[in-house]
Amino acid sequence: MNTLFASSGYEPLAARMRPKTIEDYLGQEHILAKGKPLREALAKGVLHSMIFWGPPGVGKTTLAQLIAISTDAHFETLSAVLSGVKDIREAVARAKQRVGRKTVLFVDEVHRFNKSQQDAFLPHIEDGTVIFIGATTENPSFELNNALLSRARVYVLKPLGHDAIGQLLDEALHHPQRGLGERQLQLEPAAKEILIRYADGDGRKALNALEIVADLAKDNGMINAYAVQGILADTGRRFDKGADTFYDTISAFHKSVRGSNPDAALYWAARIVDGGGDPLYVIRRLVAIASEDIGNADPRALEVAINAWHAFERLGAPEGLLALAQATVYCACAPKSNAVYKAWSAAMAQVQNSPSYPVPNHLRNAPTVLMGSLGYGKNYRYAHDEPNAYAAGERYFPEEMTMPSYYQPNERGLEIKIKQKLAWLKGLDETN
Repeated sequence: MNTLFASSGYEPLAARMRPKTIEDYLGQEHILAKGKPLREALAKGVLHSMIFWGPPGVGKTTLAQLIAISTDAHFETLSAVLSGVKDIREAVARAKQRVGRKTVLFVDEVHRFNKSQQDAFLPHIEDGTVIFIGATTENPSFELNNALLSRARVYVLKPLGHDAIGQLLDEALHHPQRGLGERQLQLEPAAKEILIRYADGDGRKALNALEIVADLAKDNGMINAYAVQGILADTGRRFDKGADTFYDTISAFHKSVRGSNPDAALYWAARIVDGGGDPLYVIRRLVAIASEDIGNADPRALEVAINAWHAFERLGAPEGLLALAQATVYCACAPKSNAVYKAWSAAMAQVQNSPSYPVPNHLRNAPTVLMGSLGYGKNYRYAHDEPNAYAAGERYFPEEMTMPSYYQPNERGLEIKIKQKLAWLKGLDETN
């Protein structure tokens, strides 16, 4: 298949630096280290269908190619962006013609195929016509059919670490054939650090950036930090406002606030804002946290969170971000209680699993003579007329129900006093 690069005779550094063997492959030690199941399967030449799930630039395509090479299988590739069912059928037909040799069918961006397109692979996976390898940046649990997932093992590929990116840059600088070795270039340590941070775990991004900044080398072949910083003005940090990274990060934020760690909460909030996430989404999560995780242990937390919402709507960024930070720190430091959350969940569960019991007559209003004649409001005890403004022993539940106790305040914050108050009132009920 001809490509733009092939026709022009130019091949990007990232393409030239693709490893040729599994041993040269950087990163993903959690699945490829010696003794790991995938590595052992490759060593024995035993292939199975699989899904590679991970962010861009971590080596999904390269790993699929190396798997085919290491097992002497033919490598057939499709892009879900450009292909349809016709292309799938043609690829399968070619695989059937390769008698005696396995075919690895690699499908990039497989999540972009619809259900019927994904189903088209199933019979050919089952009968062994192809070894299916799909690559996706999206959560397979949500984007791929259960039928396809049941026939393929999911491997999570992680962003490349600091050391792996550094090693990749070194190899690209010094490799005499595939890299930039002939130019005898050097990176200042500070320039290398900038490139590593810029790559943010994306090997392809690191190599593309190195290729750009290589043209800025001085006469002695040195690439300095000042030149690199000038070219890579965008930090390039990884954050996808609509995918798993966003939900993972907001989850980390929520758990940090719940765990009473203001520093971690601020860090994750900053990650979201820095990556282009909506600050109001973070504040709305704080409002939910104020009721779910703090509740009546500190009722002011809800007020602080809502005030931060209003402040940000009036000020916007960057000034309004301080209100977000203030509310984050307050909620993280506040005493925690999920008693209200648990009480509401218990009440909802009982309502959903019980009949619609009628409201007791003494709790009904009687605005008309007819309603009064039916006993509505009869024998109702007005709490303000009772000692301590409490009608001890009064029943507020339907007669058919036992008396539940949903709300169980804990021993933190204001709920200490609330618990004492409820225990005192219960004592009054028992003595009435």
